[in-house]
Amino acid sequence: MSPSVGVVIPTRGHRPEQLRSATRAALGQDHPGAVEVVIVVDGADPALVTDQVAGLLARRAPGARREQTAPRGVRVAANRLSPGLPGARNTGIAALGTDLVSFCDDDDEWLPGKVGAQVAALEAEPGAEFSSCAIEVEYGSRRVPRLAGTGLVTRAYLVRSRMVMVHSSTFLFRRGTLWADESAPGGQNEDWDLALRAAARHPIAHVDRPLVRVRWGGSLYATRWADRIAGLEWMLARHPDLAVDPRGAARVYGQLAFHHAALGRRREAGRWAWRAFAARRGELRAPIALAVAAGLVSAQTVLSTLHHRGHGI
Repeated sequence: MSPSVGVVIPTRGHRPEQLRSATRAALGQDHPGAVEVVIVVDGADPALVTDQVAGLLARRAPGARREQTAPRGVRVAANRLSPGLPGARNTGIAALGTDLVSFCDDDDEWLPGKVGAQVAALEAEPGAEFSSCAIEVEYGSRRVPRLAGTGLVTRAYLVRSRMVMVHSSTFLFRRGTLWADESAPGGQNEDWDLALRAAARHPIAHVDRPLVRVRWGGSLYATRWADRIAGLEWMLARHPDLAVDPRGAARVYGQLAFHHAALGRRREAGRWAWRAFAARRGELRAPIALAVAAGLVSAQTVLSTLHHRGHGI
C-alpha cells in the first residue's frame, strides 16, 4: 500500500498566483496514495488565502468509493505556533495525519514525478527517514539545475557545504521523526538545521534529478542581513562541527563577512574575512566581502550576478 503524503505550504498570502501554482503541482503528483495539502497562513488573514485558493479546495464527491481514487484535498490553517516559517511548518506537521510529510514554499513548484521518485528512494534505502531531490533554480528567464552528485547525503556533506539542492521544498520525511526548530533567529537556517539533524540520524536518500523548481528573486529573507548574521551565529553555536571542517568553516565565515559588509560594518567584515582566509586560503567569499566593504561593488549586485548563475553567497 502506498504511503499517504502531507504537503505543508507556508504563506503570507502576498503571492496568490504562485501559491496556486505550488498547490496545483502538489495535488497533480502521480502518486497512488493519499495526498493532503495544508496551507499555513503566517501573519495574514486565513480567509484571504482561502479565497485565493477557493477553486483548489478539493472534496471527494458524495458517495465516491475510496478505492476509485486517492483522496486529495486542500486545507487552510492559521499558524498557531511561533510567528515565522518554523512555526508555520510545525503547525502544518501537527495538522497532518499522513505517513509522510513534505514541505513546499509558496513560490516554488514541484515537477512531475517528484513524490513518486522520493518515496521510492526512501523505500529502497533501509532505515532511511528523510529524502531530498535536486532542484532547478529559476532566476528571471534563466533556469539552472543544481545536482548533488550523490544518492546519499551525509551529515559530513552538509557540514562542508550547505548543498543548496537539499532545499526545504524538496524535503519529504516520515511524520513524527523531525520538527522545525522555532528558536532559529528570524527563521534563518532552520531548513539547514533540520537537514543536519536528519542526516545525523541516517543519510538522506537523495534523488539527483531536478524535480523541484525553486524561484529566486522574491524571497523575504535574502537581504535581511542582520537576521542572516544571527542565523549563522545560531548555527555555529548549535552545530560546533561547522567550525571544524576547514572548507565548511571558511564558507560560513565568508558569508558572515559578506553580510556584515552589506550592512556597512567594515571592521566586522574584515574580521570575518580574515577568519575565512585562515580556515581556507581559497575561500572566494572573503575577497568578495572585502570588495563590498570597500564600496567597490554593492551586495545586491553580487547577489544578482550569483543568482543568475544559480548560486547564492
